[in-house]
Amino acid sequence: QLQLVESGGGLVQPGGSLRLSCAASGFTLEHHAIGWFRQAPGKGREGVSCISSSTGTTNYVDSVKGRFTISRDNAKNTVYLQMNSLKVEDTAVYFCAAGFGFWGQGTQVTVSS
Repeated sequence: QLQLVESGGGLVQPGGSLRLSCAASGFTLEHHAIGWFRQAPGKGREGVSCISSSTGTTNYVDSVKGRFTISRDNAKNTVYLQMNSLKVEDTAVYFCAAGFGFWGQGTQVTVSS
């Protein structure tokens, strides 16, 4: 059974950090491109970052460059999104997705003072 389970979301103050996890079961993450997406209230879904399957090449949307880092632990079959210097505008539900179109259920990130 295919599963992608996100965790690590929560409430954090501006300037704080969170690390999101995307744990896979039923398939091997390193064989697929994995992306992190987010959807803020009243807005469409936005691509945040992705990591390629073979080379591990990473990409980021301009608004998070220098603040977010995507990484992959093949032994744990998990992709992470380290989020530093969080801003109020980072508030959203964050989803991970595999390149073949399988999505997790999302985890809420709220940045507020």
